[in-house]
Amino acid sequence: MRVYLGSDHAGFVLKGRLIEWLKQAGHDPLDCGPSAERDDDDYPPYVMRAADAAVHDPSNKIAGVRAAIAWSEETAQLARLHNNANVLSLGARMYSVADAVSFTRVFVETAFSGESRHARRLAMITDYEATGELPALPADP
Repeated sequence: MRVYLGSDHAGFVLKGRLIEWLKQAGHDPLDCGPSAERDDDDYPPYVMRAADAAVHDPSNKIAGVRAAIAWSEETAQLARLHNNANVLSLGARMYSVADAVSFTRVFVETAFSGESRHARRLAMITDYEATGELPALPADP
């Protein structure tokens, strides 16, 4: 799996460790910056490049970014199973490196379930992204 990573100064070291782990696990991590740790780095220029690259990657399964925050292996797994998330967001100061690697492992090794209820919901989001029209509200019982 190709994985795009971006960070700010707080996530720089964690990003490097995740890149190392992803390579060892046979994945293709692409570092979208920063290339050095600087205290005044802001995250938007780097994470937006990572998100943009993920969206425009021809091997990406979906047209847009679906980002998820994981705080456990279960939330990392559910982000993929139910939401087909293609971006995992981890705060460098929120977890140990071991936990961040564990959440990343579960995220990249979990496939979307494809269950009809989840596919239906994702189709609503995809339609909104394409048209800007909100999905119809369900009829009252």
